[in-house]
Amino acid sequence: MSKAHRLSTLLRHRLLRLLPVALLALIPMACNSDFAAAVRRVTYPPDFVYVSEAELRGNMGRLGNQLALLENALVASYDREPVQQEVIDILTRIGQIGSGLQAGEAGANHPFLEDEMPRFVRDVSRARLAAMMDPPQYYLAGRVAGACTNCHRAN
Repeated sequence: MSKAHRLSTLLRHRLLRLLPVALLALIPMACNSDFAAAVRRVTYPPDFVYVSEAELRGNMGRLGNQLALLENALVASYDREPVQQEVIDILTRIGQIGSGLQAGEAGANHPFLEDEMPRFVRDVSRARLAAMMDPPQYYLAGRVAGACTNCHRAN
């Protein structure tokens, strides 16, 4: 066996021994959110929307709160009609939250953000326009209020 071959074999064995140690050292770095974000900047296309689980839950919670407000605003009791500006404002906030959750051109890490959110945002926009009419029409706003149930049942 030649000297170069022995050296090559020796280096290979030492590297194989160091590999588990190196991997164990990288695990804490990989769990660090800053490290993960830096890796995503390099590995994902610029227009890919990465939404963390915490961010998704927070935005979905905000969306749920606004949808509950919309349902309450649309419930017409015997002594009042829905307040048009209140419904419009709530639909505006719902549209803003939904737009923030839409996938970019390269996609998103949550499939429903790609599949369902663009349609939801369009429906919210149409409902808002209908609520702005004179007289206001709230049918589409009512459908928006029930949209979460449809999506979450499928997902």
